[in-house]
Amino acid sequence: MKIIKDENAEHYKWGKNCDGWHLLKNKELSVIKESVPSGEYEIRHKHLNSRQLFYILKGEAEIEIEGKTFVLKKDESIEIPPLHYHQLLNKNSTALEFLVISQPPSHEDRITE
Repeated sequence: MKIIKDENAEHYKWGKNCDGWHLLKNKELSVIKESVPSGEYEIRHKHLNSRQLFYILKGEAEIEIEGKTFVLKKDESIEIPPLHYHQLLNKNSTALEFLVISQPPSHEDRITE
């Protein structure tokens, strides 16, 4: 089935004012497009089993993984292995858009610090 973000992708809100759209959601793999407004962030957490890849579509993300900070710009990505605490932040004046690909899906596999 063809997925169109604003027409038939399952949408959810997270954090204070962030959005996510499930582009692929099954028991083996998850692909989500997320939007994070300026100044917003996710809570530091880890996943027991999920391996994730964050791919930046628009804006700039700061991602902290186990105490090391990475800055990602458009068309850059980073892999986060299971059991690694991490946090994504948007410290810029523009919205951040990215894909997060998780194998297996991460929503039921999250432990906050």
